[in-house]
Amino acid sequence: MKPMKHTIAVIVNDQPGVLQRVSGLFGRRGFNIDSITVGASEEEGLSRMVIVTTGDEHTLEQIEKQLYKIIDVIKVIDLSSQPMVSRELALIKVKAEPRERPEILGVVETFRATVVDIGPGTIIVQVVGESQKIEAMVELLKPYGIREISRTGVTAMVRGQTTDGK
Repeated sequence: MKPMKHTIAVIVNDQPGVLQRVSGLFGRRGFNIDSITVGASEEEGLSRMVIVTTGDEHTLEQIEKQLYKIIDVIKVIDLSSQPMVSRELALIKVKAEPRERPEILGVVETFRATVVDIGPGTIIVQVVGESQKIEAMVELLKPYGIREISRTGVTAMVRGQTTDGK
C-alpha cells in the first residue's frame, strides 16, 4: 500500500501532559507527526488535536488503536476520509530592499496574503490557506531571501455536518 497523508482529529480531556502522551505514543511506535495543532474545542473541558501523519491504511488503524489506549483520549476521527476544510497560517520574513518591494508585493497580492510588518530591510507576510498554497508561496519568495518562517500546522474540520455526524 502506498503511504498517504492522513489528517486526524483527536478529542481529549483538557489535562496537563496529554499532548506529551499523544506525541510520545507516535515517537515510540515510529509514526511521524508532520503537523500537530491543539486548542480548545466546542465543549468545555475538552481539547481538539489535529494531527497530520503519513502512512498506509494499516498504519492509520494502528495509530487509532494506540490512541484509544490513552485514558484522556475521548474520540479519534479520520478527517481525511471525508470532505474536509484544512488551513494553516504562516508568517514569512523576507529580505526586501526598497527596489524589490513591488515584486514581493505582487507575489503577496497573487496569494491573497497580507503584509503585517515592514522594516528597513525586511517584510513580514502572513498567508493562510492549505499547506500546498503556503509551500508554493515560500518557493516564490525564496529568491528574495527568506529570513524566517513560522508555521502554525494544519487545523481542519469535516465539511457540512459536525465531525460526529450531527
